[in-house]
Amino acid sequence: MAARPTLLVLHYDGGAFAGWQRQKAARTVQADLESALERLVGRRAAVIGAGRTDTGVHAVGQAAAATVPERWTPAELVRALNALLPPDVWVASASRMKPGFNPRRDAAERTYCYRIGLDPGARSPFRRRYEWALGAPLDDELLARAAAEIRGVHGFQALSTVGPERPHYQCRVMEAMWQRRDDAHGYEFWVTADRFLHRMVRFLVGVMVDIARGRRPPSDLGELLNGTDNRRASPPAPPQGLFLVGVRYPAHLYADA
Repeated sequence: MAARPTLLVLHYDGGAFAGWQRQKAARTVQADLESALERLVGRRAAVIGAGRTDTGVHAVGQAAAATVPERWTPAELVRALNALLPPDVWVASASRMKPGFNPRRDAAERTYCYRIGLDPGARSPFRRRYEWALGAPLDDELLARAAAEIRGVHGFQALSTVGPERPHYQCRVMEAMWQRRDDAHGYEFWVTADRFLHRMVRFLVGVMVDIARGRRPPSDLGELLNGTDNRRASPPAPPQGLFLVGVRYPAHLYADA
């Protein structure tokens, strides 16, 4: 039976998951999605994600791909998967892609948003699940200056989790900005880059918040960019405020291009 790569765009509440990537003894988004796909296609179905969100991190635009029999149209696949998936995972769309498509390797850019609450209501159980209940004022000008410094090409080794040695730690940040939330109760940090290192956004937010609270000088951020020692960084911001918002792919990779 003919099959082709299919791109899935996912939303999920990361609160009950041990992250995206399949693990032996913990619930993950990848495992839940693969289980649902296997029930539909009647065989093992491997799913590749565009990024590996950590425990507690949410998504409203995670991209993943699987090879699906052509008899499943994108619309039918979306309906069938959503009927099988648990309520904290939802497939927003499906698109047929050209042969050889890989959602991780082929991504042109990824966008994340980090949410912070400053008012007492941020500690409500209906909000603290989806934002950092900071409860302390931040300096708008210092936040804006820090975000501007991040834009461009930098090495982010000192602003990421230590892991296996990489060929390089450079990322090209196309956009980075802080903005007041529409509800006036906090901030959102938006960042778009060609790639992200493990916990990079959370490390960046942790450093910028400390700068905006007067806990460390603004010059520290420049020293950490292209540095190598993450022990000099602030603790990473908590995971529940982070959302993977979207992953963009070149138009020519879609089957209907």
